Amino acid sequence: MTAQVSKNLNRRLFSWSLGEIRHGQLWPVSIALTLIIACIFALTALAERMEQVVVKQGKDALTADTVYTSSNPIPEQLIAATQQQGLTTSLQTRFATMAFSDNAMKLITVKSIDSAYPLRGEMVLSDGNATYSNIKPGELWLDERLFNQLDVKVGDSVTVGDADFVVSGHIVEEPGLSFNPFRQMPSAFIHESDLDKTGAVQLGSRVRFSLYINGDEKQIEQVKDVVTLTPSDRWRDQNSASRTNEVFQRTEQYLSLTVAIVVIMAATTLVLTCQHYVTTRKKTIAMLKSLGASRSWISRWLSIQVLILLVTAAVLGVAIGVVLEVLLRIPLVDLLPDPLPSYGIGPALIAIMTSILIAVPALGIPLMSLLNVSAANVMQDALSYEKGKSYRWLVLVPLVPMLVAYYDNTMVWIVFGGMIALFVVLAVLSLVVTKSIAKMPLTPAIKLALSRINRSSVSTGIQFGALALSLMLLAVMWLVRTDLLTDWQRTLPEDAPNAFALNIAPYEREAYLKVLDDNQIERSQDYPIIRGRLSQINGKDAKEYAQGGEGTDALRREINFTFADGIPEHNEVLEGQWTNTEGVSVESDVATDLGLSIGDELTFVINSQEVSAKVNSIRHVEWRDMKPNFYFIFTPDVLSDIPATYLVSFRLKEQDDSLINQLSREHPTVSLMDIRSMGAKIQQLLTQIVWSITVLAGLGVIAGVMLIFTLLRLSLGQRQSEIQLYRTLGASKKRVTQTIWAEYGLMSLIAGVIAAIGAEIVVGALMVYGFDLSPSLHITLWFALPIVTFFTLALVVNSMIRGLLVPINKAFS
Repeated sequence: MTAQVSKNLNRRLFSWSLGEIRHGQLWPVSIALTLIIACIFALTALAERMEQVVVKQGKDALTADTVYTSSNPIPEQLIAATQQQGLTTSLQTRFATMAFSDNAMKLITVKSIDSAYPLRGEMVLSDGNATYSNIKPGELWLDERLFNQLDVKVGDSVTVGDADFVVSGHIVEEPGLSFNPFRQMPSAFIHESDLDKTGAVQLGSRVRFSLYINGDEKQIEQVKDVVTLTPSDRWRDQNSASRTNEVFQRTEQYLSLTVAIVVIMAATTLVLTCQHYVTTRKKTIAMLKSLGASRSWISRWLSIQVLILLVTAAVLGVAIGVVLEVLLRIPLVDLLPDPLPSYGIGPALIAIMTSILIAVPALGIPLMSLLNVSAANVMQDALSYEKGKSYRWLVLVPLVPMLVAYYDNTMVWIVFGGMIALFVVLAVLSLVVTKSIAKMPLTPAIKLALSRINRSSVSTGIQFGALALSLMLLAVMWLVRTDLLTDWQRTLPEDAPNAFALNIAPYEREAYLKVLDDNQIERSQDYPIIRGRLSQINGKDAKEYAQGGEGTDALRREINFTFADGIPEHNEVLEGQWTNTEGVSVESDVATDLGLSIGDELTFVINSQEVSAKVNSIRHVEWRDMKPNFYFIFTPDVLSDIPATYLVSFRLKEQDDSLINQLSREHPTVSLMDIRSMGAKIQQLLTQIVWSITVLAGLGVIAGVMLIFTLLRLSLGQRQSEIQLYRTLGASKKRVTQTIWAEYGLMSLIAGVIAAIGAEIVVGALMVYGFDLSPSLHITLWFALPIVTFFTLALVVNSMIRGLLVPINKAFS
């Protein structure tokens, strides 16, 4: 009997809880939780897939998970360690040698590889009848340009070093991306087993040995510990400094930033929704207590409501999130891999756990305070509380995991700091602005609107803060996306050079340049090139100054030097000034990594000769412009006695193919590099990432607008009783409507302007400290945010205006 009574009671309690959710103010909580779960699920699932794609692209560009490169043969202990760990490996030996046909000769780059190469990415070879992806012993595959330069076709004989080969076919596509055209010469592939018979790799030869490795990250890290790197050795992986990897890393940073911003916006809405619910349910709880309801019974009643909300939000949120993720992939269908990598159950768990962590303080603190409402509150307006514990420590529940997840993410903390600062600024600025306006001669509607706004300083600050915060976060997401895309577009500018000619001998320099000029080919100035190595800084070994970073690449190998009468126009001087004699200008990254300053004396070894020069300037170089750039530029007197060849870059069009063939035939010793195919590959990669960033930013903006809609709706809902009282006392619909538009129009304007200021500051900080980019001013933002807020406000007002204008006596009739 008792069990039946308990069962019936639980059933009624459950039904009552459902009715409270429907007719009370908890349904916005359900919407907010559902939105949190749906957005986090969709963003996390798509971000996880995109991250897998981005990581795969990075490894495909590298052609392996990691690569060990050296000027010396691969150490036996390293090979043994990879075998012991069961890792997949591939060897490549790269060297320069002469290739001879019956009609011509050419200096080429030979890549000796095994049958496993490439471990990642794709290599496409064609003999005119079929395509292949691997090299076999005895084969020789040539870069397309070499067929013209050597005047050969498939089946002809070509001598590489001391070995004779029969041309097997064309290299259609070579795996990997390279942003350094100065290291490229026309390539030829041979099998590793044919390396020795070329006789090209001898003691003292300039050779680059590479060991490509695929496997588990932990195993690879253990293998890395086996080898002590020398100045000529290095490990390259997806995190290695390069322009390609820089794009990958910034994409991943943006994905995490977008998820964090959506969570912050949704959490803010959830907190305000719960606070509003508590305000509307104080009388209900006080009445229940006055009728004898115990604290434990009320706690049970509220817990059932919370459980219903969480379960409903979890089911609907994941379902909507799945559909949303599918919709987000529609514009990316041609860019994402097929089959798609699975995201598993992870996004659902992350979304649900995140919503629970957010809900613990957002729901817990106000509902716990609701339990402490005194029964005496039924008879009086002033709220009184029973003695009870403070539950504000529940704020730590989401904060601690956030600290763990984002402790090293500078961007998230910049946004979080900006959010707190914005709240503080708004609390003061909104009151100052509204109270200042109230002193001006205004229409009755505006005066009434300002009176309501200024009635409660705390309430006004919270409302303005929440609205402007949401606007600011929306702006931050979109502006970061815009600034990143602007920066990435500079990776390969539309007018960037796409061909380079190296090793132009002094005697053929004028003739070569004349051909370009006569055909109206846009070109750079011609630069003398001399190879050498930095050996000493202020009389000490230069290696002692190395502090790591990209600049130390200047010490690992021989590099290209040039001399000129001044600094190129596309380089920006940061310190010092050009001198006419005994000087050298240094690229800023090298100067930073080696601790160089104006006046330091540098010693270089060039062709076994030592030359010295003093640092006369430090300049910034934009390597992405694809223009000829150098770590060191000397005054002419320093290198006057050392022979040099020349380099020139220029831009080719499709109709210039015949010109390329002509130059190759007339100047066979010039290394002509056509990097148009490389540019197309880079552009395709950037297009894929741009689409991903745009879709994610668009989702964040949609979620943000929905949250702003909810915020404004809650704010208007809080005014409902007051507005209905005005109507009861005889205020016309027109007067009340004008007051509503005046109040929230003013709120839109102030919140929009303040949000624009906050967004500019936060985005500027993100660009400098998060992405290492220069900040810029976004003028259109100052007009866009108030307009976005106003149109959202119009939707809210139109959806609620009829209910708001009903007088109290009619509302209850």
